Amino acid sequence: MTQAALPLRTPHRHRRLALAWFGLAVFVAAAIGGLGVSGTSAEYNGLEQPAWAPPSWLFGPVWTVLYVMIALAGWLTWRRAGFTRPLWLWSAQLALNAIWTPIFFGAGRYGLAFADIAVLWLLIGATVVTFWRVRRGAAALLLPYWAWVSYAAALNLAIWLMNN
Repeated sequence: MTQAALPLRTPHRHRRLALAWFGLAVFVAAAIGGLGVSGTSAEYNGLEQPAWAPPSWLFGPVWTVLYVMIALAGWLTWRRAGFTRPLWLWSAQLALNAIWTPIFFGAGRYGLAFADIAVLWLLIGATVVTFWRVRRGAAALLLPYWAWVSYAAALNLAIWLMNN
């Protein structure tokens, strides 16, 4: 291996490692949320819900796709800008995402969960704006997530009001 070849391989290896770290961060957030939903399908189905509420089985597949997109968006932004303000926002929204499920299901605090998801929605919006300035493709990856959280916030509010 020549001296010139070594610097080209090192950044590639670091990019793959960073992608794994972004995947791990999202996995940890999902796992924290998952701790709060273990066996909650019956609880969800037992709540008064609006007619437009999805079946409980839909949440797993939707979140799996969204979490992959969230990790990829963070990684793409990191590659362009490093760990700067956009990724601090990304991290903050991921933390709020992680605690919503334990608040809603684990604690049954639907109003507090709504407050969490409202702030989460704002942070996702701020993250989209800052990502857009760095890498538009990364911002675009977050748009389905933002749309789903919009829907989830409306559902959270409806459930809170209907079950008060």
